Amino acid sequence: MTTALSLLVLTLTAVDGGTPLAPPPDATAVAARDAGVVLPDVNALPFTPDSITQVVRAHQPEIQECYERTLAARKEKIQGKLSTRFSITPAGTVKSPQILKKGTTLKDKDLDACVVGVLQRMIFPRPPDKKDHPVEYPFNLQAVE
Repeated sequence: MTTALSLLVLTLTAVDGGTPLAPPPDATAVAARDAGVVLPDVNALPFTPDSITQVVRAHQPEIQECYERTLAARKEKIQGKLSTRFSITPAGTVKSPQILKKGTTLKDKDLDACVVGVLQRMIFPRPPDKKDHPVEYPFNLQAVE
């Protein structure tokens, strides 16, 4: 089941150089706090489309910050859509975050890397079935004036 929702690559790798590891929750909380984000208590939330949306929306300021940094580095204003895909693991962490070509109108590798980093740090309620759950989530980004 794919859940469709609307909204610096930080990758820690195992010692053997293999599987990427999720950052510890305290690192996620620190990064979110520094971005002015108030995170929901995922341990108190059920695993539902609404709670997934709540977590992603809580991280929206970080996504906007990625976009604003991209704008600052360009001469022209850009706006558009980033279509993303990731999986929520049984532990509530994010696995395989990516920007999809299909449905994405903003083409900027630095913006993509920054958004993937934000997705990687998100922590969600744990799925009760202990399975990975794929999510597709579009972000519509425009300059805030």
